[in-house]
Amino acid sequence: MPIEQAGASGSLSFLDLEFSALSFDAVLADIAARARRSGFSYIVTPNVDHVVKLRAKAGGSAAHAAFSKAYDAAALRLCDSRILAGLAALFAIRLPVVPGSDLTAVIFRNLLGPGDRVAIIGGNTRTIVRLATLYPDVSFVQHIPPMGMLSQPVAMKAAEDFVCAQDTGIILFATGAPQSEILAHRCLERSEASGVGLCIGASIDFLLGDQNRAPKWMQRLGLEWAHRLASNPARLWRRYLVEGPRIFLIVAQWWWIRRKKRVPTA
Repeated sequence: MPIEQAGASGSLSFLDLEFSALSFDAVLADIAARARRSGFSYIVTPNVDHVVKLRAKAGGSAAHAAFSKAYDAAALRLCDSRILAGLAALFAIRLPVVPGSDLTAVIFRNLLGPGDRVAIIGGNTRTIVRLATLYPDVSFVQHIPPMGMLSQPVAMKAAEDFVCAQDTGIILFATGAPQSEILAHRCLERSEASGVGLCIGASIDFLLGDQNRAPKWMQRLGLEWAHRLASNPARLWRRYLVEGPRIFLIVAQWWWIRRKKRVPTA
């Protein structure tokens, strides 16, 4: 089976999603360039959980439709899962893995310096105090939305207004999927927003040491999910043991439809 090459747009198609074909270093350079632009764009980091949510039979719910639109409008879709990359490799599709937690750490370490400002949506009242201790040359601003923001129009509008009022190159959306992605998309639809937004999940928790990354050998084997499950089973058991395994059915259905399209009928 020939290896699928990136298309003219620099993307690789898998499970009806267009994934970025950029390497980690190329993504970092792209983010640096976007942070200097006057307009706004945002980046999403699809993993198994996101793909399952996107392919769920959500009964045409508004949130499901908004999540799909947010994914479609993202400037880059970075594969955040070695499991997804491994499944894609079965079909000779080589997805570069760019973990959101690694990317966030390198952005703080290599891209940000004196005079840079970062906006954060999410976290708690100690988040930017602790980040300022680790990165004293960087200025931070923060908006902490209420839980369940997605179902609260006033709260969503307040978060939008906060993003649009900032003059920052980097905006970190840390409210979880699909809230972060939908909020980023709503900001894109407003002309006041600028810089580059990153939907980063729990990356700040890893950066601050509130959650521990899996050992490197587990990451290489695609077992980081098992480490996270063991670390917080009460919160994550459903995601990893009930919802996550649906990815195999999704891949099988995608392969079957793809195969039928390629096989001519009699």
